[in-house]
Amino acid sequence: VQLQASGGGLVQAGGSLRLSCAASGRTFSSFFMGWFRQAPGKEREFVAAISGSGSSTSYTDSVKDRFTISRDNAKNTVYLQMNSLKPEDSAVYYCAADPLFSSHWYRGYGMDYWGKGTQVTVSS
Repeated sequence: VQLQASGGGLVQAGGSLRLSCAASGRTFSSFFMGWFRQAPGKEREFVAAISGSGSSTSYTDSVKDRFTISRDNAKNTVYLQMNSLKPEDSAVYYCAADPLFSSHWYRGYGMDYWGKGTQVTVSS
């Protein structure tokens, strides 16, 4: 599985961005998809994940009610809609994929496939 994230940029606090991650392969719907982020000097952290069908989602507490993960299996794409952005959301955001669930994701690692990141910068 090859992953390509896009949609990052510079936005003012309170603004919105939508990240996209396009995946190669014909078995996209069989993969859990996740978004992670890493700020300078910090460890990579889990942001959100979604099941293959899209029926189940999970978020880290700091983004609940502000971020929404979704997927379009017909387009092999997963999205992260980010609203009410805060300066502390600034980071490189990575999308990742895994055919099986793992609790390691919540510690920022453990997915099998990773894309290159996209930078999100939120100015105050």
